[in-house]
Amino acid sequence: RKNTKRVPSFRKLLRTSQIKLDNKLKNKQYKQKSAAKKYRKEQKKLREAVRDAISRKPFPLEESKKKQVARKWEEKEEEDALPLDMMDEDDLKLMEDLAQRASFLTRDLSSNEPVHVKKRKHESVIEKYEKVPRRLQTEPEKELIHLLPIKDKSGIIPQAVEKPVLNIAHDEEDDAEDTEEAEDFNEEPLPVLTPEEMAAQRRQKLQERKVHIAALASAILSEPDSNIKRLKELRAMLMEQDANVAVIVRKLVMVSLMEIFKDIAPSYKIRPLTEAEKATKVKKETQKLREFEEGLVSQYKFYLENLEQTIKDWKQRKLKKSNVISLKAYKGLAEVAVKCLCELLVALPHFNFHNNIIVLIVPLMNDPSKMISELCVEAVKKLFKQDKLGYASLGVVKVISGLVRGRNYDVRPEVLKVFLHLRIKEVELQKDSEDIAPKKKFMTYKEKRKNLSRMQRKWKKAEEKLERELLEAEASESKEKKLKLHTETLNIVFVTYFRILKKAQKSPLLPAVLEGLAKFAHLINVEFFDDLLIVLHSLIASGDLSYRESLHCVLSAFHILSGQGDVLNIDPMKFYTHLYKTLFSLHAGGTNEDIGIVLQCLDVMFAKRRKQVSQQRALAFLKRLSILALHVLPNSSVGILATNRVFMQTFPRMDLLLDNESQGSGVYLPELDEPEHCNAQNTALWELHLLQRHYHPTVQKFASHLIAGAPAEGSGALPLDLSQRSATELFETYCMKGMTFNPPVAAVTPRRKDTFLQKDSFLDEELNKQLQQHISETVAHKPLDFAKHLKESSLA
Repeated sequence: RKNTKRVPSFRKLLRTSQIKLDNKLKNKQYKQKSAAKKYRKEQKKLREAVRDAISRKPFPLEESKKKQVARKWEEKEEEDALPLDMMDEDDLKLMEDLAQRASFLTRDLSSNEPVHVKKRKHESVIEKYEKVPRRLQTEPEKELIHLLPIKDKSGIIPQAVEKPVLNIAHDEEDDAEDTEEAEDFNEEPLPVLTPEEMAAQRRQKLQERKVHIAALASAILSEPDSNIKRLKELRAMLMEQDANVAVIVRKLVMVSLMEIFKDIAPSYKIRPLTEAEKATKVKKETQKLREFEEGLVSQYKFYLENLEQTIKDWKQRKLKKSNVISLKAYKGLAEVAVKCLCELLVALPHFNFHNNIIVLIVPLMNDPSKMISELCVEAVKKLFKQDKLGYASLGVVKVISGLVRGRNYDVRPEVLKVFLHLRIKEVELQKDSEDIAPKKKFMTYKEKRKNLSRMQRKWKKAEEKLERELLEAEASESKEKKLKLHTETLNIVFVTYFRILKKAQKSPLLPAVLEGLAKFAHLINVEFFDDLLIVLHSLIASGDLSYRESLHCVLSAFHILSGQGDVLNIDPMKFYTHLYKTLFSLHAGGTNEDIGIVLQCLDVMFAKRRKQVSQQRALAFLKRLSILALHVLPNSSVGILATNRVFMQTFPRMDLLLDNESQGSGVYLPELDEPEHCNAQNTALWELHLLQRHYHPTVQKFASHLIAGAPAEGSGALPLDLSQRSATELFETYCMKGMTFNPPVAAVTPRRKDTFLQKDSFLDEELNKQLQQHISETVAHKPLDFAKHLKESSLA
């Protein structure tokens, strides 16, 4: 019969519905599952049959024949026996009693069955136990080794072999001989080593361990895929038990493993494989890569656990049972472990267990040991500076916030100061509903059907597929995701700051909080501005703050007002007054870092708010800053004079202070702390004439420039390298922290002195003779008697 079924064409296949294709796939999968299920059932039945055959005891043919003969003999005896009606009643009763009291003496000992099978249900446990025949155990039971069963016509016959018994007495004699030899060996005295020999032996052992560590490390680094198991061998050396070299060997192994992990760790996070992925067959290369990744993650986890245990043992002052390492040496081990963790925190922020390292490192930032806390703080600062995406920074900030709250704000200020190193410059602010709505990137199916033709839809689909592939290939974090992470991080930072401002205003953390608010104030939400300004002003008015903390308060307030706070109707006059009052309290010595904060405040208060500042206020600040420039270090003087230059160029009629004639009524009151009422227009900048004779050449240039009226061009203008820099940059550039003079002092070449002879010094010969005679005479020093001299002078 001819097959009339036609092969479906390509167009027909295209018209096949997706539901039909899904049903076909489901039927195929169901058939495969049912076949596999059937196969598993057959295997299970086969295993049960084998298990039953092994457990069932087979009867040999001879025993079965004996049983048949015994049955025939019993039948014959029954035939020969007298019927019960022909027996006497007494005999019958006696037989029944004997049958009921049958013991093991009246039983057939060849049979294993109990006597009264029908009465089993009514028997007690003790009676049942008594009816089991006793066997005298003359020989020990022999252990059997089960072999593969044999199958014949009658069924499966299990096979077993007796386990050979060793001669225990002989072994005991050998052990006794060994112990005697060991005792004889122990009785020999150990050779006594001199200190030089012990040191040489220790150096030799240490050199052997170093060579072994180097060999393992080089083997792992040369071929990580094939030698990943060597990591376990190297990690086992962390448990070195030789007391002479244990500390050094463990330190070397810690550092070596840290460098190895930094080198061979991939640039992605390794996730565990699912059961489906493990069950699928893959290529040899893929399988090798999977084994390498699995081994790397497990060894890395064990290594981190060892480091954590070392630090915990040192913190708890706990020794191991072996007592190989003393408590004093444990501190050195713990410091090396902390260094390794800090290196891994910075070097592998993308790899597995990074959050676990953060949880270990952050509490150590508050450690009493200064060295360990500084190591952890520097590591976190490095992590913040190099974290471009924000994942690691968010994790660290969460743990720090929890630590501060958990310790009830009793932490070191350095823990909060690390927030200043966060790379956050912009965050998501509150937007309109139109901006918040997600932008449509791809057209929906309905839009395509409505607006595009069939061919256009086809092209559009191909374009969207290509765009998706390009986005996946680019693998770069979008700006929106980055902003979201930065916003979440900064929210946690502000929550921590506000908690301290609310609950712990007298805490030593307050300076760090104010400094952080000064840096991130322009990113705070507008809703908090009023409350925050009230809190800052109350802190300043309380008088409990140092001048540096109050400067941070002022800087925070003006950062708030200069950003989104422009829309608020707030008069910051009290903050201007406080800064004007604080200027003469600044430290003028080597710790003049507060001048930098003052310069930032002046920049925000005057340069960025020039329209809200009155002329009287600007003149008062200009005069007081010129007085301050006389008393501070050169770099501070340069920064202050640069700020005065900005004042003179920004505000009109500042040249009033270059004239010695007074303007208006009143006298200048330098001691008055109100800038609006001190009559600064009636004074002159005579301080600039003193600064013209300053020992620093840059200060001289700025003073001459300001006396000329701060011109932008002409002979009195500043050079470009000075005029184009801000006051803060100039303050940092001419800093004298390194005990160096900037610009360097020119070396003075000593002039060549004209040599002359002593005989040519005087032309008169007699004068030369008297001079030579006076030089040759030995002068005898007589004791001076002032009292005698006074008496003689009074008598005269």
